[in-house]
Amino acid sequence: MTTISTGKLTGRTTDDVTSYLGIPYAEAPFGPNRFAAPVPAGPWEGTFEAVRFGPVPPQPSMVPGMAPWSSADGLDCLSVNVWTPDPGGSGLPVMVWIYGGAYIIGAAALPEYDGTRLAREGVVVVTFNHRIGMEGYGHVAGAPANRALLDQVQALRWVRENIAAFGGDPGNVTVFGESAGAGAAACLMAMPSAAGLFRRVIAQSVPATFYTPELAARMTAGIMARAGGSPYERSPEELLAAVQAFSSLDLRGNTAEWGACGIAEMPFAPVVDGEVLPETPWEALADGAASDVDLLVGFTRDEYSLFLAMGEGGDTALALKTLAPPQAGVVYRTSYPEAELQLRLMSDWLFRMPSTLLADAHTGPTYAYELTWAPTALGACHGLDVPLTFGTLDSELARLMTDGSPEAEGLSAQFRSAWTRFAATGSPGWPEYEPVNAMTHLFDVTPSDVGDPGSATRALWSEAGFHAMT
Repeated sequence: MTTISTGKLTGRTTDDVTSYLGIPYAEAPFGPNRFAAPVPAGPWEGTFEAVRFGPVPPQPSMVPGMAPWSSADGLDCLSVNVWTPDPGGSGLPVMVWIYGGAYIIGAAALPEYDGTRLAREGVVVVTFNHRIGMEGYGHVAGAPANRALLDQVQALRWVRENIAAFGGDPGNVTVFGESAGAGAAACLMAMPSAAGLFRRVIAQSVPATFYTPELAARMTAGIMARAGGSPYERSPEELLAAVQAFSSLDLRGNTAEWGACGIAEMPFAPVVDGEVLPETPWEALADGAASDVDLLVGFTRDEYSLFLAMGEGGDTALALKTLAPPQAGVVYRTSYPEAELQLRLMSDWLFRMPSTLLADAHTGPTYAYELTWAPTALGACHGLDVPLTFGTLDSELARLMTDGSPEAEGLSAQFRSAWTRFAATGSPGWPEYEPVNAMTHLFDVTPSDVGDPGSATRALWSEAGFHAMT
């Protein structure tokens, strides 16, 4: 039996780790709370059986075979999950995971995010659901911007208030996330409302996409032209259908109207609204924000190969013209064979260079890494680091990306050791990153530390920078 601020609860112990699943940290974000800032969860009577994940947030079906989301499955989606190796102890480092999914899909219940194995390394692992898509990032009149980020702040407040009851140290919290989760973690470093809620950040493949309010408003208007009426008047299912229609029929490939968004095909992203998110993370960190936060940031070598395998390739010349600085064509064609141009350009623009420039901008202790291990034809693809981080090597995602390679266990041990060491001490075990030398740790069968492994493209993108998209 464990007691937290909202009542008593019980969990379940497996493999010497006790899990507590589906604990409400905020009220259901529907009814009177729809499109509002999160409302802290109220107390319950009796004992809450925290043995199953809470409902997932509204999201489209973007994976073949994925069942459509339905409000009948439950709307009380703002819940948190905890794995602890010592529920009766105290002072363990805390690691709080933010899931990815292009800011439009994702849930803490995915098997890749099971915290059991990571917790056995001597940390308390926390995952949670937050609103995504239109509910979390849509630019809705009369509603606060970046409601997804506000959910994350509320979850971190829940951690600060309650994690000691699970053996964790509320003063030693590391936020970690991948892809959109890394973008959100970077946002938290720039948000005044999140200051003081965490001590460290691990950002795995930070995306380039941040929107101005004007672009976010145009996106929402385009979606609502498909849905009709006001977002408040449409069910989550109706909005999901409108988002899918807009993304496939109006956004995809339409660079004339949507610029880079027509290539990235992302209808939602964090909005630099000047209040919830005052600046982009690169600008905020360069101005000294989060200088007291330790940062570990990196990417995979072949980020975009997974998207190419999913059929998302396009016109390389158009991508160079739309996304890259003017001199990029010469640099990329000099550095890579023609067959690799799109892979390298899109990998750099979407994730590699945003992550690198975040390391450059941070004024506090910083460490950088690159995953170069390539177990299949996909190479070191986007998302490969997720099952390695959690040690969930039997999951469907891991099998797709590793093909059951016997080397995966060793790579996972490297990640889990570095991540938990960083959470405990502030150092993952290799030299700090400085922009002058760009010292980077390479995760591979034989790991190594090298200086500035992407010097040519780093120099190119450093001059251009990453700004809120208009």
